[in-house]
Amino acid sequence: MNLLRLLPEVILTLTGVLVMLAEPLLAPGKSRKPLGWFAISGTLYAAVASMCQLHQPVGTAFYGMVQVDAFSVFFHLLICSVVLVTLLSSLDYFEGFATHAGEYFALVLFAATGMMLMTCSVELLMVFIGLEISSIATYIMAGFRKGKGASAESALKYFLLGSFATAFFLYGVALIFGATGSTSFSGIAAGIPNSQTPLLVVASLGMVLVGLGFKVSAAPFHVWTPDVYQGAPSPVVGLMSTAPKAAAFAVLLRVTYMAFPTLQHRWAILIWVLAVLSMFTGNLCALLQRDAKRMLAYSSIAHAGYLLVAFTALRADGIAAACFYSAAYAAMNVGAFVVLTQVAGVEEKLRNLEDFAGLAQQRPVLSAALAFFLLSMIGIPFTAGFFGKFYVFSAALHAGHLWLVILGLLNSGIACYYYLRFLVNIYSPAPASKAEALRGKPVTIATGIALALCVAATLALGIVPGCVLHLAGRAAATSLLAR
Repeated sequence: MNLLRLLPEVILTLTGVLVMLAEPLLAPGKSRKPLGWFAISGTLYAAVASMCQLHQPVGTAFYGMVQVDAFSVFFHLLICSVVLVTLLSSLDYFEGFATHAGEYFALVLFAATGMMLMTCSVELLMVFIGLEISSIATYIMAGFRKGKGASAESALKYFLLGSFATAFFLYGVALIFGATGSTSFSGIAAGIPNSQTPLLVVASLGMVLVGLGFKVSAAPFHVWTPDVYQGAPSPVVGLMSTAPKAAAFAVLLRVTYMAFPTLQHRWAILIWVLAVLSMFTGNLCALLQRDAKRMLAYSSIAHAGYLLVAFTALRADGIAAACFYSAAYAAMNVGAFVVLTQVAGVEEKLRNLEDFAGLAQQRPVLSAALAFFLLSMIGIPFTAGFFGKFYVFSAALHAGHLWLVILGLLNSGIACYYYLRFLVNIYSPAPASKAEALRGKPVTIATGIALALCVAATLALGIVPGCVLHLAGRAAATSLLAR
C-alpha cells in the first residue's frame, strides 16, 4: 500500500534508472532520441497513475510522512505536464552537441520525482529529502552545456545559493523540532499552543519561509535567478522556472495552513511584504533588461509576487487561487521557453531583444505563439494569465486587502511595457543579413506537439477554466481545509 501511494514517483524513478542504464549501451555517435521517447512514456504513465489516485480516498503512507489527496494529485499532474513539454522540446535540442543526452532525460525525471515528493509530504524531513533530490538534479542540468562558461557559472551560482537556502530551511526544521518535539505538520500544529518557547516557533517559521523564498525566487531572495536563467539551457530554464516553483509553493501552502495555522497573523504580514517586494523588484528590474532570458527571469520574480498575493486571502479562496495561478503560469512560461529553445538553438545566438527583430517575417507561427504567451503574461482577456490574476486579486479583495490588489494592478501595468517592447522587436523589420540566423532549424514533430500543448493549455485556462478551477477547489477543500 505504501508503494501504491507513491506510484507516480516509483514510475518516474524506475524510468530514470532504466534510461541511465541504457545510455552507456548506445554507441557514442548514435542518437539518444529513443531514450527521450522512453522518458516521455514514463512521464505519461506517472500522470495516469496520479489521475487514478484522484479517485482514491485520502490516505497516508510511510508512517504518516506522505499524504495523497486532491492537493498532491493537482501538483503531480502539473509537474508531469511541465516535464512532458520539457522532454518534447529537448529531444532535438542536444542532438549533436551533447555526448550524454540520455543522462539529461534521466535527470529531468529524477528532478520531477523530488518535486512530487515535496508536494505530497506532510513532514518537514520528507520535504527536505524531496527538495534535495529535485535540487541536485537541477544543479547538474543548469550546467549541462559543457564547455560554456556561462553555463558553468549558472550551475555554480545555483548550487551555492541553493545550498545556502537549504541551510536556512534545515535550521528552521531543527528549531521547530526543539519547540514542539515534532516535524510532522499535524504534530507542529498541535504542539505550538503548548510550546514553552514561542519565540523559537516564530524564528523557525521565519527560517522556513526564507528557505522556501529562495526556491520560489521571491524578493529579496531572488539574486540567483537572472544569472542562472541566463546561463542555463533554455529547456532547463523552462523547467526550473515553473515545476520547482510549483512544488515549493505547494510546500509553502501546506506549511502555512497545516503546520502554522495559529500563526497566520504573523506569516500573512511577512508574505504580504514579500509579495509587494517581489512584484516591484521583478517588474522594475525587467524594464532595464536587454537580454530576453534575463527579462523573463525578472518576470518570473514578479509572477512569484502575484502568486504570493493568494496566500494573504481567505483560506479556501487563497489556496484555490494559488493552485490555479501555478497552472496558468506554467502553461504560458514553459510555452515561451519552448519558442526560445526552437529559435535560438543550443548555441543561443539570439539573446538580446533586438536580435529577435524580423522573427515574425521568418517564423510567423512561432512568433504568433510567443506573442500569445507574452500577452497572457500581461493578463490580456481570454488567456490563462488574465483569469489567473483575476482569481488571485479577487481572493485578496474578498479578504479585505484592497491596497495589495491596487499594487498588484499597478505592477501589471508596469509589466505591459517590457512585454510589449519584446513584441515590438519580434514584429519589427530586420536587415537581410539576419534572415538566415532567424530562420533556424525547422520545427520537429516533438517540438510542435510541445508548443501545441502549451498554446492549448494557455487558451483553455483563459476560456474554459472550469475543470482546473474545480480541481483546485477540491484540492483546497479535501487536503488543507479538512482539519
